[in-house]
Amino acid sequence: MNVFLWILQAVLATAFGLLGVMKSTQPKEKLRPTMPWVQDFTPTQVRLIGVVELLAALGLILPAITGVAPTLTPLAATGLAITMLGAATTHARRKEPSAIAVNVVLLALAVVIAWGRFGPYAF
Repeated sequence: MNVFLWILQAVLATAFGLLGVMKSTQPKEKLRPTMPWVQDFTPTQVRLIGVVELLAALGLILPAITGVAPTLTPLAATGLAITMLGAATTHARRKEPSAIAVNVVLLALAVVIAWGRFGPYAF
């Protein structure tokens, strides 16, 4: 199970790391074709979402690998789960069911990591 959790952490860290970098470095207009939800947010809010996702991605991996404050790993997973709840709410308001499905999958993965790293497979 520990290996499975590491795989999930790597998958989520990669996904959120890439998305976080994209949202925090690209102008809102460039993101709009692939992420139409950005029109509902200011450029600062989009950048902030990107920074939060990037920090959470780092939090999924770095504390566990370095052994420095490893309790940050399940906290990062919990933060991503909360972020996905907000994303699903945004997509529900915009009537984007396919995006909600992606949010639910990412939410479930984050919850599994948080459960495992807070519980029986903590560092």
